Amino acid sequence: MRVITQQTLGGPEVLTVVDAPEPRPRPTEVLVRVKAIGLNPLEARLRAGEFPLIGKPPFVLGWDISGVVDEAPGTWRFRPGDEVFGMPLFPQAANGYAEAVSAPALHLVRKPASLSHVEASALPVVGLTAWQGLVDLAGVREGDRVLVHGGGGGVGHVAIQIAKALGAYVIATASGSKRKFVEGLGADEVVDYTAAHFTGAVRDIDVVLDTIGGDTAERSLDVLRPGGHLVTAVAEEDTALIARYEAAGMRFSGIAVDPDQVALRGLVALVEQGRLRVHVQETFPFERVADAHRLLDGGHLQGKLVLTL
Repeated sequence: MRVITQQTLGGPEVLTVVDAPEPRPRPTEVLVRVKAIGLNPLEARLRAGEFPLIGKPPFVLGWDISGVVDEAPGTWRFRPGDEVFGMPLFPQAANGYAEAVSAPALHLVRKPASLSHVEASALPVVGLTAWQGLVDLAGVREGDRVLVHGGGGGVGHVAIQIAKALGAYVIATASGSKRKFVEGLGADEVVDYTAAHFTGAVRDIDVVLDTIGGDTAERSLDVLRPGGHLVTAVAEEDTALIARYEAAGMRFSGIAVDPDQVALRGLVALVEQGRLRVHVQETFPFERVADAHRLLDGGHLQGKLVLTL
């Protein structure tokens, strides 16, 4: 089979397509013939060596997959021919940039007919991050005021829809060029961060979901209600920031996403109810992974990028 690997850390050009032996599924695992692979900014950072989550090269990146079960030894959960998707093994290496992936059955769910393989592959990392942040950690309820930073991005555009499905009043920050897109997702208000700072436009927030980092998480303290809750996907280990929130009587939670079959089923239910859609900005053939990573490096994406096989 073909896989995308890298021998050194560096720019998109280090990613190369090579032949490799197929993985052999162990008991409780399934072998998936991959149809589409979702790309995430994290993978560009790992490729460049910004932090050693999966060790030193050579390695194969990738977690978001959608495909067809080819083998299912020792598990009753799936049978050959089942269409599945998920985010196996994160944060361990799942070797997802490949034509075939061996994955724990518990890390996958059946793909609904209403989702193409491209759409399904784009959903797990961003969808689970948003779900675990808003549902599991923050416990967003009807009537809550939720601020989503980066509403036009991968996590943000899904988070808006989940928060709306939970009955929240949703405010999102986004660039002016993404305003119509974010409003179309259901955001009640959109703050154009290129024209005005959110601290001057927003107040009385119950839950902030931060996907940006930097001073965004710190300044979000100014817009929260007493006892409000910051959930951050990018500053979860900032001890000084945690101390500031605790001193102010606010709640602080860092979200480090993990495989979650229950949450994936929750996302599927929202998709089937017509309350959640994942936006794919662009697809690339498997061989053009370097071009896709150049877009990842540039940032400011609208939704997700996907490789197709």
